[in-house]
Amino acid sequence: MYAVIMAGGGGTRLHPLSRPERPKPFLPLLPSGETLLQATARRLPTDDITVVTERRYERFVRDQLPEAELLLEPMGRNTAAAIALATIAIDRSDDEVMLVVPADAYIEPTSEPLYTSVLEDAERLATDAFDIDGPLVTFGVQASRPATEYGYLVPRLDTRREVSGLTAYQLARFEEKPTQEHAQALLREPGVAWNAGIFLWRRRAITSALGRFTGLLQTLRPMVGAPMLLESAYEAIQQARSIDHAVMESAARNGQVVMGAMDVAWSDLGSWSAVLSAIGAHGEGAVVQPGETANVDTDDLVVRRVDGRLGVIAPPQRGSITAAQPIALLRGSAPDIDVVESLIDRCTQAGG
Repeated sequence: MYAVIMAGGGGTRLHPLSRPERPKPFLPLLPSGETLLQATARRLPTDDITVVTERRYERFVRDQLPEAELLLEPMGRNTAAAIALATIAIDRSDDEVMLVVPADAYIEPTSEPLYTSVLEDAERLATDAFDIDGPLVTFGVQASRPATEYGYLVPRLDTRREVSGLTAYQLARFEEKPTQEHAQALLREPGVAWNAGIFLWRRRAITSALGRFTGLLQTLRPMVGAPMLLESAYEAIQQARSIDHAVMESAARNGQVVMGAMDVAWSDLGSWSAVLSAIGAHGEGAVVQPGETANVDTDDLVVRRVDGRLGVIAPPQRGSITAAQPIALLRGSAPDIDVVESLIDRCTQAGG
């Protein structure tokens, strides 16, 4: 098994902490001082790791994971392009199993051993699962609430199997991020899981699927190894599509996708509320965009940049604030100001 970590992002959902110049995978968000990228690599069941990232993030990856191989994209064109490039450029036998993970997932420390074990045991799913020729494996995290910020996986319950102690199903369909009402309905369906964006397949299987459902291999293969030509090829990609949209949804309709069930404490840290939970702070957080006005109270905190430097302030009284630049409003977090300040200090010292 070899692993591919996809590292990048828009750097907008955790403003002003993350920015396009330094998205969240490269920030030391965790109390341990690790970045999400470092934690992702540490949890993998293999040391054969390649990080796929935009050229502008090369320094962060080399500093944080000097032992990993690096595959540079000229620009971000979503996960289908990143996976296609990795499929072409990483020289492995066609039968070797490729594990693909995002760099920005958070696994609670108590769940980490189970997470690693599931990924290791799931290798069999990519080789002989369900008598499918070239199965594409995706992982679903047991849904614990009607979340609207995640996509969902809906399995075919009648296909349930236990493989190396791992519960698996053939996948019926993907569900986009739902409304609150639809999320509640999905949560009532047995076996439905959050889409963790983790994939496993033989190299020949993803090569075949990319060739069948996209033109990415034909576009990129002749340009690999020539940076200027690869940049032109990336610029020519008219639709920057996720691997779910480009490949997996169609493959699921063809009965080719297997879902491995994963009961771990997982988050993509896609909001300030999720970050607060991960660092052990109370409260709910949201980004206030420039020109927007929000009410603040004395038990709130505001994270903002002053002359480019991150800082935390506690409003001295109830009132309102109009953002001149993106700020984070953390409601009810004032009692944990020391925890929030430690987060800000870590990221500041790292150059965030």
